[in-house]
Amino acid sequence: MTKQIGIPSATFVLSALFVVCWSSGFIGAKLGAADAPVATVLMWRFVPLALLLLPALRRAGPTGLGRQVVVGLLSQSGYLLTVYRAIGLGVSTGTTALVDGIQPLVVAALAGPLLGVAVSGRQWLGLGLGLSGVVLVTWSDATSGRDTPLWAYLVPFAGMCCLVAATFLDRRTRDRGSPWQAVAIHCATSAVVFTVLAVATGTALPPVSGRFWLAMAWLIVFATLGGYGLYWLLLDRAGVTRVNTLMFLVPSATTVWGALMFGEPFGPWTITGLALALAATWLVARTPKRAGLRDATTRCSGDGTTVTARPHSGAAAASPPARRSGPAGH
Repeated sequence: MTKQIGIPSATFVLSALFVVCWSSGFIGAKLGAADAPVATVLMWRFVPLALLLLPALRRAGPTGLGRQVVVGLLSQSGYLLTVYRAIGLGVSTGTTALVDGIQPLVVAALAGPLLGVAVSGRQWLGLGLGLSGVVLVTWSDATSGRDTPLWAYLVPFAGMCCLVAATFLDRRTRDRGSPWQAVAIHCATSAVVFTVLAVATGTALPPVSGRFWLAMAWLIVFATLGGYGLYWLLLDRAGVTRVNTLMFLVPSATTVWGALMFGEPFGPWTITGLALALAATWLVARTPKRAGLRDATTRCSGDGTTVTARPHSGAAAASPPARRSGPAGH
């Protein structure tokens, strides 16, 4: 009999890469913002991406196109614009990461009524533990007494809400293409949005500094292709709650990036918070042994569609049943 494993090794590796790539976006933003306005950085991050992903965009059919455009507006355009704006207003990257870090709690709280996914007590314990770790990592930034207006802290919160809304909108979509087709639609949407914004503000012309273009390459390869691509891919492989729990690792990973690249402090609070976040991720993501037997079975949905049950912890699969041709993807 084949031994059941809580998380496949491939999914574990993809999850680790996702955390590294997603946290790299904060580093790339810091590199790019040193030489250009926000609209310029975001325009030249997505215009090359839209051209690069044009073949995948051409293969994307008309089915679900409008909904994917809305998902792109929320998950990329809205999310990134608010994050960059918050940092520009004086909110530290650590505090911004903290606000993003509460996303798993929001997703877990809404997963039941919106997707019919039950969140176990063990998962809630892990989510609470992860939030404690994020708070420890970012506490010094949040209480540093910066001269930042209080309303500015609502800006990253709005970005977090955009990403949560995009996640649920995507999960409730029956006809989804591959992850790359989805990312291509999202990037094309963001390219149009940020180009219009840059032209309207007179900031479309990029600087000639090598550091700016290094930052653009960084954001394109790691933050967008790696971060967003893996986000949507892992939603199908691991489910909503588990993928969003990985967000607890992002503030700590970002701090490690900052320590290595910019010499930022890496003290005992960071180490403690990272340990708590790792423990939380393990609690939420591991699959009980008894659940492994159910993972290999199939179930019949209400519309007669037979689908394979996905890994879960005493709950239904995160995605709604759908007919798919080819590998499971976004």
